[in-house]
Amino acid sequence: MLGKLNHVAIAVTDLKAATAIYRDTLGANVSAETDLPEHGVTTVFVELPNTKIELLQPLGDNSPIARFLEKNCDGGIHHLCYEVEDINAAVAKLQTEGARILSEPKTGAHGKPVIFLHPKDFCGTLVELEQV
Repeated sequence: MLGKLNHVAIAVTDLKAATAIYRDTLGANVSAETDLPEHGVTTVFVELPNTKIELLQPLGDNSPIARFLEKNCDGGIHHLCYEVEDINAAVAKLQTEGARILSEPKTGAHGKPVIFLHPKDFCGTLVELEQV
């Protein structure tokens, strides 16, 4: 079911400063900031040869990233995103296995359907699946 690792998401308190660290200090190519109101975040993607890093900053007070940063004031790894061929087939299989799906599929940062899986079902890690 799982394809390649699409990205590692890191919650940050200051997106501009985090972007500068990856771009200026580490020499990475970074995307422009993109607001995703449906997810309550502003994102920047750091392009790597084999995957991406997604920098996440809260967009609004109801952002799940704002709640994450309340508990992790310095920021940190928020989730791992894996690619799947068919999001609906993945949901069906996961539900038969008893995994908790945290949301209906919605459009993610890459314009493709995504879902999130409960961290308690995946070794304490929030998992995002993205259809490719």
